[in-house]
Amino acid sequence: MTIALRPATTDDAEAVMTLHLCCHEEAYGRHLPPEFFAMRRDTLPGRVENLRKGIAAGRTPLLAYDDEGLLGLAAGGPAQHPDAPAPVELYMLYILARGYGGGAGQLLLDAVIGREAAFLWVLEDNPRAQAFYARNGFAMDGARDVLDDDWHNLAEVRMVRAARPESAPAA
Repeated sequence: MTIALRPATTDDAEAVMTLHLCCHEEAYGRHLPPEFFAMRRDTLPGRVENLRKGIAAGRTPLLAYDDEGLLGLAAGGPAQHPDAPAPVELYMLYILARGYGGGAGQLLLDAVIGREAAFLWVLEDNPRAQAFYARNGFAMDGARDVLDDDWHNLAEVRMVRAARPESAPAA
């Protein structure tokens, strides 16, 4: 399977937000009720428009494609949290389940944050994602947060890594 990366364009907004929703359903379906995903489908047009505006303003996610089409997305950049433990934050990284273990997540992570010292937030009950990040040098630093009511108060933990030297192989 060949994986290609490219920045999203405003024309991609609907496909990207539909992919985002599918990734949420696959990754968080056991954590959230069907009503949550129904609400996300109902509000999809507004999120598509917000993404179009964001891309037009220069906040462009990176997309991964395989032989079957759009497979994943990622975004990162300057830390957005006031108590940031590193200068770079991974804002999101999502891959459809059909691509798990196929290398798209690694390509996206490397392209979005490189070898910089970075941090991210991940669901506390998401061992698959935590293992992926741990293979990439991230470790929990003890910070924990709870998402708002819309997200049914799911708990998140913060993972942090130091800058990686050039010789450090990616996992």
